[in-house]
Amino acid sequence: MDVDKTTPPNDEVIAVSDEALHKAEAYIEAEEGAANRLMGWAGRISTTIAVVMSLFHLYAAYAIVPTQELRYTHVAFTLILSFLLFPLATRFRNRVRWWDVVPGIVAVATVIYALWGGEDFTDRATTPDRWDVIVGIVFIVMLLEATRRTTGAIMPVVSLLFIAYAMLGPYLPAPWTHRGYDLDRLVGHLFITLEGIFGVAVDVSATLIILFTIYGAFLQHSGAGKFFIDFSLALMGGKPNSAGRTVVLSSFLLGGPSGSGVATTVMIGTVAYPMMAKAGFERNAAGGLLAAGGLGAILSPPVLGAAAFLIAEFLKISYLDVIWMATIPTCLYYMSLLFMVELDAKKFHAKNVTFTPEMSLGQMTMRYGFHFISLLAVVFFMIIGYSPSLSVFYAIIVTFALSFLRRETALVPSKLVKALADGSIGALNAATTCACAGIVVGIVTLTGLGLKFSSIVIAYAGGSLLLTAIYTALIVWVIGLAVPVTASYIICAVIAAPALVKLGVPDYAAHMFIFYYAVLSEVSPPTALSPFAAAAITGGDPYKTTLQSWKYTLPAFLVPFVFVLDPQGGGLLMSIPKGGSWVDILEITIKTSLGLLALAAFAQNWALRQNTAVERGLLLLSGLLLVFPSLIEAMVEWITGRDISYTYLPGLIIGFGVLLWQAKTRSPERPAVTT
Repeated sequence: MDVDKTTPPNDEVIAVSDEALHKAEAYIEAEEGAANRLMGWAGRISTTIAVVMSLFHLYAAYAIVPTQELRYTHVAFTLILSFLLFPLATRFRNRVRWWDVVPGIVAVATVIYALWGGEDFTDRATTPDRWDVIVGIVFIVMLLEATRRTTGAIMPVVSLLFIAYAMLGPYLPAPWTHRGYDLDRLVGHLFITLEGIFGVAVDVSATLIILFTIYGAFLQHSGAGKFFIDFSLALMGGKPNSAGRTVVLSSFLLGGPSGSGVATTVMIGTVAYPMMAKAGFERNAAGGLLAAGGLGAILSPPVLGAAAFLIAEFLKISYLDVIWMATIPTCLYYMSLLFMVELDAKKFHAKNVTFTPEMSLGQMTMRYGFHFISLLAVVFFMIIGYSPSLSVFYAIIVTFALSFLRRETALVPSKLVKALADGSIGALNAATTCACAGIVVGIVTLTGLGLKFSSIVIAYAGGSLLLTAIYTALIVWVIGLAVPVTASYIICAVIAAPALVKLGVPDYAAHMFIFYYAVLSEVSPPTALSPFAAAAITGGDPYKTTLQSWKYTLPAFLVPFVFVLDPQGGGLLMSIPKGGSWVDILEITIKTSLGLLALAAFAQNWALRQNTAVERGLLLLSGLLLVFPSLIEAMVEWITGRDISYTYLPGLIIGFGVLLWQAKTRSPERPAVTT
């Protein structure tokens, strides 16, 4: 996506260099794929196909298109655009060769073969004929190559390993052994049925993900992204901590227009980092905050990451329910981030930054405030009863209509064509991932690996919910290091979630737990693209920046454990515990909030002043007692050999005790931290 290269007007401009921007944009390409920039006839053809793809899906959102036709057509569009827009290798960029055109045509031909066969074709799923198997194998090869081009080699390799697992079942050691399946049976299940490649993940991609990327493209091309950053700067400007606050607020607002953690990091960083540098932020800390802000954009309603749409489909609930569940965790995340920003202002002795906006906050809101209506329209339509796909369809119409309130934001034909094309192109990464992940899901359901894997995890954990949750988090994290967020969620939802559910965790809590840890792969090395992009902008060290981003995202790492370990934890997902009331939701929210504040003070090594080693340890203990009491309980019970009854009072007493002590001993103040 394009990056806004403007910087706020200041007395002394600290600009982000073009070299830094190119380096940062390389990380966007690493996440979204190194797409061709096609000109001439090739550009016109690819743009036309992308526009037609968007129009088809907008039509499908409003009209009724049969399930099989919709999914197969969606994948056909995805494959031909993937081959045209993503080169075989980087050295072949920006030109279309025969080896891009031929695979695209072959991929589309295989889908046409499937659609042409109609019901006779689907009836042959368990006993496919020779041509079905040949066409199916060719299609799977084309899909794996398209996925490699758009997301890298890891996901196709993972899919091939799962195919090998399905075929080699009888030869595997216990407990992994199973009956095994030959190539014909596998191709029939993966290619012909709606339980493999064209299963739930592709359905979500065809009905929701692409519509939301079109929606994001409409917001972006109508100027919403620039407005949200300018609005944040105008609202927060003029104070020592204004730069940090701007990052936090703009990252929340940009979740819809961007849809990408790395892209959001770069977009905000190019504007906000010059202010952060002038305020006195250390380079690595500034980069860590930018990456944390980018991560927050994926976690934030109303448009969460693509995996959130899959949660709704897997659990058979509305997307509005998913937004509802994400509300309190999102508020907790940004509350903790804001608190850390306030501590940063003290820690780095941040200076006032002179900021003169082009227009006042009131003028800006009067002229461009309609973007807020565009952003919230999708939630409004869902609240009044429309389906998610219809809601986003009408939200796109609203965004298009409102854009004409100002001449400079109007989606005139040239802008409209670009928005429609970018909407489809922006969905290619997720669409190929969903289709390729369908191979994994199909094999898991065919072989029963999900239940088998959950039994193995529970056995290793000795039946302990705490250990099972920790093992699950590690599994999601490790898988997330290798594959995109959407793929890691899909894989872990089918192989790891059953373990938590078996131990009594509500299914919605288990899936939200996995969703959050899948998203956290964005800031986890060695594939921490958001921190690396932020470091490119700030000139900081990539790995030190990653460690700083871990510090800022600490709440996101710990809050999911509350979902599954605390009896009241479902309250954070807006679910009233059995036999409880709304008071339980309020209580768990307050308790977790106080714990996160203690953990933020620990992570920043600063509360009312810089902490001593003892104070920092006590703040850590206070935060864990409030947020993650099961860990403390387990350690104490293991040491003492006795069951203990936990209350949160010790955590409150310890935390407030540290603050009272620091209030009495604030002088002399320690020097500002510079590293």
